[in-house]
Amino acid sequence: MTSHAALVARGWGKCCIVGAGKLHVDAAYKTAKVEGSDIVLKEGDVVTLNGTRGNVYQTALKLMDATENPRFKTFMNIVDKHRTMGVRTNADSPADAKIARDYGAEGIGLFRTEHMFYGEGSEKPLEALRKMILSDGLEERVKALDELFVYVKKDIKATLLAMDTLPVTFRLLDPPLHEFVPQNPEKQAELARSLNISAEAVAKRGEALHESNPMMGHRGVRLGVTYPEVSAMQIRAIFEAAVELIKEGKKPRPEIMVPVTCEVAELDFTKKIADRVYAEVCKKFNIKSISYLYGTMIEIPRACLLADRMAKTAQFFSFGTNDLTQMSFGFSRDDIGGFMNEYLDQKILAADPFQTIDQTGVGQLIEMAVTKGRATRKDLKVGICGEQGGDPASVEFCFKTGLTYVSCSPFRVPIARLAAAQSAIRAKKNKLQKKSVKTKTKSRKMAYA
Repeated sequence: MTSHAALVARGWGKCCIVGAGKLHVDAAYKTAKVEGSDIVLKEGDVVTLNGTRGNVYQTALKLMDATENPRFKTFMNIVDKHRTMGVRTNADSPADAKIARDYGAEGIGLFRTEHMFYGEGSEKPLEALRKMILSDGLEERVKALDELFVYVKKDIKATLLAMDTLPVTFRLLDPPLHEFVPQNPEKQAELARSLNISAEAVAKRGEALHESNPMMGHRGVRLGVTYPEVSAMQIRAIFEAAVELIKEGKKPRPEIMVPVTCEVAELDFTKKIADRVYAEVCKKFNIKSISYLYGTMIEIPRACLLADRMAKTAQFFSFGTNDLTQMSFGFSRDDIGGFMNEYLDQKILAADPFQTIDQTGVGQLIEMAVTKGRATRKDLKVGICGEQGGDPASVEFCFKTGLTYVSCSPFRVPIARLAAAQSAIRAKKNKLQKKSVKTKTKSRKMAYA
């Protein structure tokens, strides 16, 4: 449910069942057998998957698009009349943005800019990114960034257009750069030709990027500190895309989010870049101002502890609950399969903390950050953009903690909307009950008097 494969599949709207340890695939014979049974699936067999329950049916069941169901639409209209907390979506592409808007998302809480380098249509931007990563010196790197800029701005502009009038939070480049370096000799030779260097030089530069623990290494804001021109390119793409849309009569609402921060000085460093680029874009297009917000992704415990300082520069916080959970527990979400079942069976943990927010531990960090952040900046916007944003129990916790919104993958938006409405209804009911008890107590006191 929480492995990277599951999260990616959910984001794509694809049904995916993971952790099927008893399913043995024989690639040579193109069969799959279920251990302990006589079930054998052959290539070409039709099955139906229920990703929510983890069930597989050996037949073709009738399916329907829930968004076209009139009862669904009527029900969700009722839901939104009670809901007070916002619901946004996590998106990887303009297509994701459109799907999420159809499901009722009120903006994008996390747009992962790096996903334009994966999948269909990614060949040219990925090639430009690789040139930038493997460039030798600033001049060569800037040249590659200029080539990449065209693709980044196009993607950003299309996303802002799809969510016109609604906020879109663009996370600056987050993953470690080694993820984008080709590993096979053929791709390395191809890249070497485009860079006019030897394949051996490409391999050597790729090896130099190797890290022992890349998820806690040279990534996120740290890339921007080492290579400020990379942040400048992305920020310029955001501002120019917004200005072009404004001139076309649209109302874009971009938000720039700096990831993996643990110190306000990192935010101040990146803000200077944003301010410089902002002034340059305004001058280039001869406009007075561009409306945008500047904030950070809170995913490191130290950032929660120093939230009052972070809020001096950040106009919004977005909790990356996946990484915040990893760093708080010391668990890797991609490797918990080896022990999490035993932890749950032995009741060492009440629930998988990657599925639902650990309210007693991680929850304390979130509550602390919200309180300290708003003590510095009263109008601080606060949301979460981890997958727990689509988990009902987590949504209720976020409501009680006073978050502005939750954000989840497009296909979980209706669940988040419903959970947010139920949380508001429960809160209102509890308030009325307390008021009733208080009134009755006061009446008894007056009667005795």
